[in-house]
Amino acid sequence: MTSLYNDIIFGPVRSRRLGISLGVNLLPVESKLCSFDCIYCECGWNADHPGMRRFNSRDDVRQMLRSTLTRMVADAAPPDVITFAGNGEPTLHPEFEQIIDDTLALRDELCPSAKVSVLSNATQIGRESVRRALLRVDNNILKLDSAFDRTVQLVDRPQGSYTVADTVEKLKLFDGRLIIQTMFLRGEIDSQRIDNTTEEEIAAWLRLIADIAPQKVMVYSLDRDTPCKTLERVSREELETIAARVGQLGIETSVA
Repeated sequence: MTSLYNDIIFGPVRSRRLGISLGVNLLPVESKLCSFDCIYCECGWNADHPGMRRFNSRDDVRQMLRSTLTRMVADAAPPDVITFAGNGEPTLHPEFEQIIDDTLALRDELCPSAKVSVLSNATQIGRESVRRALLRVDNNILKLDSAFDRTVQLVDRPQGSYTVADTVEKLKLFDGRLIIQTMFLRGEIDSQRIDNTTEEEIAAWLRLIADIAPQKVMVYSLDRDTPCKTLERVSREELETIAARVGQLGIETSVA
């Protein structure tokens, strides 16, 4: 069953990709706010959560993060990573850059060994303030689920103007200082077959990965409930095969 995050600060949880992760939700705690409507989103469909579209305030985020980190450090259990995720796309927040600055200051003061990560769908990286903020964090993890617009429209369901070509050009502005994250899956939606593991898909995606030249690529598949119930998980063996092909490009890869 899909569900929302009901707090500004949530967890810590054990992340498949990041370790012990303390989550930060900049989006509404009673609804979802995202520029994608992914068929695999653990928070469910955008339309299922039509409540108030109010961002959490910068002050609330800072105060609650300070309180939680202080308690975790006092308990000798600091997080491995502070992760911006939650009920939608964190970089939509109008004060995203300032909140990142606050978070880095708190991290340096209270638990300097922790990393700061952002999970983003990359729809806002055309904004200079968002790029600046992402370049300051330890792990800016940006989504690229396919090389083909038709697949992105089926899988990620962008809510505004989006093309893969435009997104790739903006990803290249990071000069390799980014992590690409790709969800691999199969299934069906609205009587249309989805499979971004075909040779056509993988070969085209690898060409884009080579062009972007990220510091790392994360490949993964379904692990939690999804709003679309006809999706199929891709096996770890298949993910390892894809990862090996990324490795042949000289790019570090992880599989989850």
